[in-house]
Amino acid sequence: MTATRTWLLDHEQQVTRALAGIRADAATVDRWGRTLARRLVDGGRLLVAGNGGSAAEAQHLTAELVGRFLDERRPLSAICLSAETSSLTAIVNDYGADEMFARQVAAHGRPGDVVLLLSTSGRSPNVLRAAERATGLGIRTWALTGPAPNPLATGCDEAVAVDAPATAVVQAVHLVLVHALCAAVDAHLAAATPVPAQVAPRRPVRRPGGDLEELTG
Repeated sequence: MTATRTWLLDHEQQVTRALAGIRADAATVDRWGRTLARRLVDGGRLLVAGNGGSAAEAQHLTAELVGRFLDERRPLSAICLSAETSSLTAIVNDYGADEMFARQVAAHGRPGDVVLLLSTSGRSPNVLRAAERATGLGIRTWALTGPAPNPLATGCDEAVAVDAPATAVVQAVHLVLVHALCAAVDAHLAAATPVPAQVAPRRPVRRPGGDLEELTG
């Protein structure tokens, strides 16, 4: 058996176990989706950030919301703070790496927004600072992390922690959670959309004198 095949089999087994472990968090993800569906339609926005692979998944999430996930729907306001390269480099240069997300939260965050932070360790100083800044501004905070307990999960209003030993496994499951959250948002938006009233077809009738007109019913 090749080393690659061995890695793939081990990775598959770990991902399978981790996915089974997050089934208990389905209600939390659904509640997040319901909250986002309501807040984003009401003019709020989602601010998302992470480092490395988590930064890529943060950007993946915002792309699904601004664009679309599966079904056609209105665009939703979501900003990936880790994708703002000019802001990031300026903030790091002037204020230090710990402020790279927190200062953006202070700039963009408003009452009614949500900040979602991704971290496999749950200990990255810049995401912890962002959570603290959001909390100080009265903005709701959520986290996707690796094994709990960890400081980020403790410091946010709610968290889903993936119990897996490897970073690659945590990130793989985080991507599943990102898609599950998008599906929940779409489902709650669809449920809140009024069904158009059925319009009765119009049928031609003959008026006295031989002219035709259309009547409903």
